[in-house]
Amino acid sequence: MSSTEPASHTPTPHTPAPEGRSSNGPAPHSIPLDGPVRIGLIGGGNIARAHLRGYAALGTRARVTAIADTDAETLAIRTAETGATGYTDFLELIASAEVDAVDICLPHHLHHRAIVAAAEAGKHILCEKPLCLTAEEGRSVREAVRRAGVTLMCAHNKLFLPAVAKAKELVDSGALGTIHGVRTTDEFFNDFDPATMGWRADAATSGGGEYIDTGYHPTYLMMHLMGARPAAVFAMLSTHRLTFMDGEDSAQVLVRFENGSVGQLATSWAHPKAPGTERFSVVGEKGSLSSDGTTLRVSLRESEAEHVYQYKPLDPFVAEIADFVDCLTTGRRPLHTEAEGIDVLSIILAAYRSARSGALETIEMI
Repeated sequence: MSSTEPASHTPTPHTPAPEGRSSNGPAPHSIPLDGPVRIGLIGGGNIARAHLRGYAALGTRARVTAIADTDAETLAIRTAETGATGYTDFLELIASAEVDAVDICLPHHLHHRAIVAAAEAGKHILCEKPLCLTAEEGRSVREAVRRAGVTLMCAHNKLFLPAVAKAKELVDSGALGTIHGVRTTDEFFNDFDPATMGWRADAATSGGGEYIDTGYHPTYLMMHLMGARPAAVFAMLSTHRLTFMDGEDSAQVLVRFENGSVGQLATSWAHPKAPGTERFSVVGEKGSLSSDGTTLRVSLRESEAEHVYQYKPLDPFVAEIADFVDCLTTGRRPLHTEAEGIDVLSIILAAYRSARSGALETIEMI
């Protein structure tokens, strides 16, 4: 059985958040903003272009009123594109009365400082991955956001793929029964070289290597589809090709969750994924599903026919930005806040400990 669903399918809340977190309903601290939402973009590099596409698609619902970047040429390009006020110091942007929310597109090591400063200034926050780099930073982010009562949304853009939203709906509905395992993959040939890699080549500024960068995506996707808290991890990291990096260019990770299920992921900058490799799959007692990102295949034991859902390609950054603005104007909790971002960081930090020790490591929840 095959069906085509619109690419505009938007992820919606399905189940209560794990104990200790808010539900996906209106956050008790979140006061809806009257539009248009005024956005301060912090960092104007490559990823900022994808975010700007999202704001441009929103029309009058949001305006980029300020942009900060330390590179004069980059700043001039971005302000010319948007008409926004330019700043060379993001702390000055954060202090501006013309900004309701900030969108952080900085190198990884600067995320923590920008988040805390924005929260203390009462600004809502969208932050690119990773949320931050250490357990201490994670605790500091959580405290700053909760104390200020602002909304923080993690820019986990893969959650906005229609196939992911449908898969989450099926898992949460119980269609697959008890979940036994989740597998996620994100591998591609990255053409970085020493002249172009910049801050990502240095573990002090990137936080590690490929795993805390591109590997962050299959980690939060695994956690999202599993719907349980992570408990332990075993990881094997490798450097196959990008030997000039401080960190790894590939990772394979196994995660045991508190419900007994196991997640596994493969991620790499050294090579593209093999033909036929799924982006994600879920196996449960009543059936399974898999997807390449646009086609979702569902097989249930009670049915001989395979259900196939086809989706048109969608820009997940545009969908992510639209959801962020919607959260701010309705008071709805984002799919992933600092709570989920810290859980993802907990998995990644434990994986790096496991790679060093060669042993299964307990995940120390931050």
